[in-house]
Amino acid sequence: MARPSRQQRRDRRAQQPALAGAGAPPAAPPARTARGGDEPERRPRREAVERTERGGPFRFFEESWAELKKVEWPDQKAVISGTTVVLIACIIVGTYLWLNDELWKYVVKHVLLR
Repeated sequence: MARPSRQQRRDRRAQQPALAGAGAPPAAPPARTARGGDEPERRPRREAVERTERGGPFRFFEESWAELKKVEWPDQKAVISGTTVVLIACIIVGTYLWLNDELWKYVVKHVLLR
């Protein structure tokens, strides 16, 4: 199952009653013991349990689609400014590499192969 989005977590926190101490983390639940001793109950890790469950390609696409719905996509202004930055950087780096290539071509032809 897909994790909740940031906004969903914020909404859930806003619905919870205010904590006694501002900024205090929520209290940890008491440790349960398997046989009444000091050792906490051992449960399989969540990742191991999820790996053993088979969901197939349909589950994969459902979870992928759920994750894509949580993405905060950039607006048109951000896309244009980002594209402009990348194009300018490519022009600068390309020009630098071309000039460096021309310099070394001259050095090889006129100095090393003389």
